[in-house]
Amino acid sequence: MEVFHSPEAARAFVNTLRSQGRTIGFVPTMGALHEGHLSLVESARSCDAVVASIFVNPTQFGPHEDLAKYPRSLDADLAELRSAGVSAVFVPTTENMYPYGFSTTVEPPRISETLEGTYRPGHFRGVVTVVLKLLNAVPASHAYFGKKDYQQWRVIEAMARDLDVGTKIIGCETVREGDGLAMSSRNRYLTVDQRPRALLLSKTLQYVETAYQAGETQTDILQENMRRMLLGENVDGATSTNVNISDLHRLDTLQYASIVSSHDLTPLSSIDRPAVALIAGMIGTTRLIDNRELGPRGD
Repeated sequence: MEVFHSPEAARAFVNTLRSQGRTIGFVPTMGALHEGHLSLVESARSCDAVVASIFVNPTQFGPHEDLAKYPRSLDADLAELRSAGVSAVFVPTTENMYPYGFSTTVEPPRISETLEGTYRPGHFRGVVTVVLKLLNAVPASHAYFGKKDYQQWRVIEAMARDLDVGTKIIGCETVREGDGLAMSSRNRYLTVDQRPRALLLSKTLQYVETAYQAGETQTDILQENMRRMLLGENVDGATSTNVNISDLHRLDTLQYASIVSSHDLTPLSSIDRPAVALIAGMIGTTRLIDNRELGPRGD
């Protein structure tokens, strides 16, 4: 497995393979790999070769976020990628990506303005700028992103479409722990006492899916019951699915619990088209997000 630190070396490697008519699957990561990342690698193996990247991008962290403590485990990550059959890994330094005098950013698309865009101002500007730079360094035929970061996937998809990027952006299903918790590098921040509380996100999303399948399509009812569950309140009988959650804890902070169009993340009054329920909140100092697609499946 090759390891490259400069964009020029990574680009030369990928261009050589592409000139041979080979397809390249690219898996960008920030390291601290888990089974969710490795599932992206497995999806990318449908291509002729897989290239990954590891870069903790400082420009997508806010001033009071967890850049300094974000987990870093480069040697273990490289070993995991080697075992998974990755052909090459791009591991740039911050100086490689943002050399002295760097001043260009990409304005994120409209789909970035709500949800995460509201609570993490500037986040998506950092995301789309670094992803475009990564796709220039690794000009793959396909790039794979997890739907666990649902809005991020849609934002990157829109950026690639709007700017005529030649890489096909593919969203892959969320990988979960056995108890339903969405896998995330930040899960390791959770204490033993906090870990069971984190299940409230997936339990709430399961409630929404069950209620929808039972016939409830009004998003105001579903969103209110999501909010009540996440804040430790019992869900009322407004839907055909009653849920007693007296044994569950609450989030310390609920930022949003929304049901929107899965295509463009605009609000819906009812689930009459492909939709997605999204949650973000805090347990202690750990920020967690999760989502569940609903309704007829879209693209």
